[in-house]
Amino acid sequence: MSSVVTIRSATSQDQDRIWEILEPVLSTGETYALPSNWNKEEALAFWCDENKETFVAECDETILGTYFMKPNGMGGLSHIANCGYITGYKARGRGVASQMCEHSQSKALELGYTAMQYNCVVSTNTGAVRLWQRWGFDIVGTLPKAFNHATQGMVDAYIMYKKLS
Repeated sequence: MSSVVTIRSATSQDQDRIWEILEPVLSTGETYALPSNWNKEEALAFWCDENKETFVAECDETILGTYFMKPNGMGGLSHIANCGYITGYKARGRGVASQMCEHSQSKALELGYTAMQYNCVVSTNTGAVRLWQRWGFDIVGTLPKAFNHATQGMVDAYIMYKKLS
């Protein structure tokens, strides 16, 4: 990569470019527990919801990936962050997801979270599983045959967790 990837808060002007990242990934039905037939408005309403902090990773004014952060739950779980990450297909293998994971952990600490939890990491998404483990996340639970994968049928999903402080 010739230029530096920067990660910043998303703005409403980014929504078309965020959709360009979301649509091809969501439509496959292979990695996200979200409807694969969502239209642009539905997907952006979820991803950029006002109760989430949404970020973009960009290089040379091209958005390469996006992630959101929100509390994993209310009340007694509100100190645990939950995130969703998507890297654009053209940016895969360039370290963008790793940079977003690093950024999200720093941002979570800054926002007062003490841990992070991913509620549904699809077991067949081996690249994501390896990446999250490399960043210190442990598989703390397996949901047997919980995810209906578009091409592989029912596959396991993992709950992954990391204590931040």
